[in-house]
Amino acid sequence: MEIGGTAYSELGTPGNTGTRIVSLSGQVKRPGYYEIEVGKATLGDLIFGKNFGQGLLDGRKLQAIIPGGSSSKVFREGESFKIKTKDKAGKEIEKIIDLLDIPYDFDTLMKCGSMSGSSAIIVIDDSVDIVEALGNLSDFYAHESCGQCTPCREGSLWMSKALKRMRSGQARKEDADYLKNIAHKIQGRTICAFGEACAWPVLSFVDKFRDKFDERGAEDEARLAESQMKEGVN
Repeated sequence: MEIGGTAYSELGTPGNTGTRIVSLSGQVKRPGYYEIEVGKATLGDLIFGKNFGQGLLDGRKLQAIIPGGSSSKVFREGESFKIKTKDKAGKEIEKIIDLLDIPYDFDTLMKCGSMSGSSAIIVIDDSVDIVEALGNLSDFYAHESCGQCTPCREGSLWMSKALKRMRSGQARKEDADYLKNIAHKIQGRTICAFGEACAWPVLSFVDKFRDKFDERGAEDEARLAESQMKEGVN
């Protein structure tokens, strides 16, 4: 209001103008709310910059970033993306962009497979159990579903129950595919976007961290088999 609409529209970057309040939470030294010009700061700037998050807690390593609220698709540390953009002459080109070099704007995050959403960035370090993290998100969506649409009402609950079982030491090798199958049957089949909101975290976490889910299933099944064998011997 102070600078006027014309001046405000000149802030940010072409196609992504103005400013935005970003919420930065998770395992960073300086969580908080920061106003940025859209596209002028990268994910790396926001997490590690001295004027923003100031880096991870001592001794920790980055594991994942949820870039735009809990319903946005997760990024795994070390990812890079091939995106189409335009050079200074306006010619369309392809380029590779690393995760921490993604400018925090609307368009680039979508090109990289996620979204800026509510602009709530959640930083996940290597101390966090990925299955536990997804379980917490799924519990929230199962609780918040209004229950009007069957796919969302039942699907969010089934995913939450499956992840509770996985967190209690009863994971199965087929759980990753089971979760994805449910999530695929929710998105696009509800009156409002809450269906996508509860499905996308599951789909992206399982896709990006498939190894973690498969390992959990294999370990729990092996432990159960060993326990049953000992009981049989006794």
